Amino acid sequence: MSRESFLARVREAARAGAKYRVAVDDLPAGVGYCGAGDDPAARLVEEVNAVGGRGTLVADWAAARAIMSDLLGRYAPTSALCWQHPVLDRLGLSELLAENGIERIDYDALHALDADERRSRMLAADIGISSATVAVAETGTLALASGPGCERVASLLPPVHVAVVGPEQIVPDLFDLFAIIERSASEMASNWVLVTGPSKTGDLELRLTTGVHGPGIWHVIVVRQ
Repeated sequence: MSRESFLARVREAARAGAKYRVAVDDLPAGVGYCGAGDDPAARLVEEVNAVGGRGTLVADWAAARAIMSDLLGRYAPTSALCWQHPVLDRLGLSELLAENGIERIDYDALHALDADERRSRMLAADIGISSATVAVAETGTLALASGPGCERVASLLPPVHVAVVGPEQIVPDLFDLFAIIERSASEMASNWVLVTGPSKTGDLELRLTTGVHGPGIWHVIVVRQ
């Protein structure tokens, strides 16, 4: 079949399908918007737990630091693949890693290495630590906009991923995330990663397996204020 014939068939199918399209132009504003109730931070943690994550809501940054210290002691990583982010600075992550004798692997540390060594170091990391660009309370989703210092591999490569979320990063609904992405279109990140639970996959026998294509353990520490 020629290219012209193929495209003609596609156009014909599209015209036929348009007859069954649902018109949405006259829908009232806000249709489909669910929100997250009166306490988005608590809702975020509830949804994180519902999708197989391990969410923890803490009152302040001192409590968040204590939770992170406990997780580092529990998993005893030798190296951590980390974002460079104001939320992690506020947490005092560098000091926590140093206190536990854990090597911090971040953009500054990787930038000076050649490609092979950089890849080897990232693949060897025992834990990934990030913040989030946006956290969606309605679905328990973390939206991560990738860029220098906020590498997507921190949430994808290590077997354990820990994310720290501040109150200013939480939005109630998935529609709020879409609006933020649309507003930032002129300065769009190279990619966005939407994380909703630990990595999962299923097969034809309906067996669900966790941690095959990414972290099998996903912690989210949410700071209320």
